[in-house]
Amino acid sequence: MNAAVKMTPSLPSAGPLPFHRPCWVEVHEPALRSNWRTLRGKLAKTVQMLAVVKADGYGLGLLNVSRVAVEEGAAYLGVSSVEEGIALRQAGFSIPVLILGSLYPFESFELLFEHHLTPTIASLEAAETLSRLALRRKERMPVHLKVDSGFGRIGVSISNAPGFIQQVALKSGLVIEGIYTHFASSDVDPDYTQAQAQAFLSVIQAVRSQGIHPPLIHMANSSALLRFPETHGTLVRPGLAFYGVSPYPRALNVIVLTPALAWKSRVIFLKMVSEGSGISYARTWIAKRPTRVATLAVGYADGLSRVLSNKGQVLISGRRAPILGRVTMDMTMVDVTDIPDCHVGDEAVLLGRQGAEDITANEMADWVQTNAYEILCRIGARVPRVVIHG
Repeated sequence: MNAAVKMTPSLPSAGPLPFHRPCWVEVHEPALRSNWRTLRGKLAKTVQMLAVVKADGYGLGLLNVSRVAVEEGAAYLGVSSVEEGIALRQAGFSIPVLILGSLYPFESFELLFEHHLTPTIASLEAAETLSRLALRRKERMPVHLKVDSGFGRIGVSISNAPGFIQQVALKSGLVIEGIYTHFASSDVDPDYTQAQAQAFLSVIQAVRSQGIHPPLIHMANSSALLRFPETHGTLVRPGLAFYGVSPYPRALNVIVLTPALAWKSRVIFLKMVSEGSGISYARTWIAKRPTRVATLAVGYADGLSRVLSNKGQVLISGRRAPILGRVTMDMTMVDVTDIPDCHVGDEAVLLGRQGAEDITANEMADWVQTNAYEILCRIGARVPRVVIHG
């Protein structure tokens, strides 16, 4: 996990850094807090919140974002693996931690008990194995059951879910703490999302008629939290919106979110090249005029996609500088011919705001033809995360 380097209130524009290679991510704590409170304001008081902090907190740092979420009142933290849950426990977090991924092999079940982690169960075999282990330890394990309402990843099918839940309820080593599902396209397909929700709620109604009343019923991710209040249940699972990224097109028309991550580097070299000069591997960019080229200390080993070659942009002196040629492993070249005040040591913003301009994770995702999740999560572990408190 990435260790947080505490800085107050901000990094100087060209001053000394608490690390040597000038490529870093700033994690803005006030933005995280603001986003959390804004999302909280969209919910009834009876609805709890689980902060999705898997994938190293979507690239912001698992411990950084988990601390803020807990301080802001999160009821749960959501991770993808036992390893992430153990990292939280070793860092001193005592809050309930739900492992959102299905666990396999079952040998990892012992670790659930040792570290007080809550598993997702989506098969009768897993339920039986876990219950036997709990009884052998003279304990009862809280579990969340996953229903596949149309995503097609993990979960018990709608038709089999009522029977499955009834069987798990008979396992004396288990306590059904929650039942949940995951939406496939709540950001782009309202009709399918509502169909999923209706199918899932039919399962809940069926098991309630059998006397099974788990306290936590959850469906809503960030986009569903904002678009479909009927899916709030008793727990919601914000991820992307917590980090200040618009979770669906035009979301920022109805809610104010502040990006909590800024990704930056510095100009480490400047040169003039003549017309006809090539830049970077395979000379995929050829100068059509005398060009001033700035080299940045960031490359695809840091998570800057090679797909951005000849199409991405960065901000320098509050202006957009196009990427020239292929992004290399550790460095990237940009055109600063029209930014005459650019100097070695100047800050370059890959993601975030500089002056009146900003580059969002969604904009970069459009350049790469992916989504904002991947943009954030692919930022490399070697890039320091710097927590900005002010």
